[in-house]
Amino acid sequence: MRSLLFVPGDDPRKLEKAMGAGADALIVDLEDSVAATRKEAARASAAAFLAQAGNGGPRLYLRINDLDSGLAEGDLDAALAPALAGIMLPKCCGGADVARLDAMLRLEEARHRLEAGCLTILTVATETAASLFAMASFAGSSPRLEGISWGAEDLSAELVAESNRDETGQFTDPYRLARTLTLLGAVAAGALPIDAVYTSFRDPDGLRAEARAARRDGFLAKLAIHPAQVPVINEVFAPDPAALARARAIVAAFEAAPDAGTVGLDGQMIDRPHLLRARRLLAGAAS
Repeated sequence: MRSLLFVPGDDPRKLEKAMGAGADALIVDLEDSVAATRKEAARASAAAFLAQAGNGGPRLYLRINDLDSGLAEGDLDAALAPALAGIMLPKCCGGADVARLDAMLRLEEARHRLEAGCLTILTVATETAASLFAMASFAGSSPRLEGISWGAEDLSAELVAESNRDETGQFTDPYRLARTLTLLGAVAAGALPIDAVYTSFRDPDGLRAEARAARRDGFLAKLAIHPAQVPVINEVFAPDPAALARARAIVAAFEAAPDAGTVGLDGQMIDRPHLLRARRLLAGAAS
């Protein structure tokens, strides 16, 4: 996956339109984009949309309300459907929350007669100050854990920050830390590292620059809040054919010499970190 587009769960028109936006995944949102008075309507709209969704389109995820909201169980009970690939958990405070959601999903899969273990988990992992101290806990928390993203808006609200960006438009130190910890935590957990949304949806140049920086550092995908952002994200995170060919050559060289710590390839010495990077690149391209 390269692009994951949020769509308000209470807007059937936007849900249908988003199917043709070109995103690799749609996140049907029952949380931040839905007013408190619209939660029940959003559940009904999301359930109707997911019930008629077919195969062959983008991967479909459901962002439920957070585990302490009192709404998460109702979200799952109302809107689970065979079309779903997984659940996005907001305001996730670490591996314990992922394990808790895993247990809930086991019950809901049985209740809805879905295949056991069919639903994966995506998290938004930096929306509270406490969550930043728990990034290492995601490793081993659940085999369902597919991806970890981060968010600056809720975190800045909790910090009562005047802004999360400086006068040049760059994230300030607390949010750069959150971004870095997300990348490290995701890689340590074997999950897809997903960069945060770029909220200025009418600024494609700013989005492109931020997406390129994220890819440079190791993120493999990015969240979107508007269909117009999807082509830019897909372009930036598209697998580079030359890089994929190089990665396949590195993997093949080590497969031909399984006991070697280093191998020679095109006049260069390649070691195990190169192999790990190559495998990760190929896995990301295949997801």
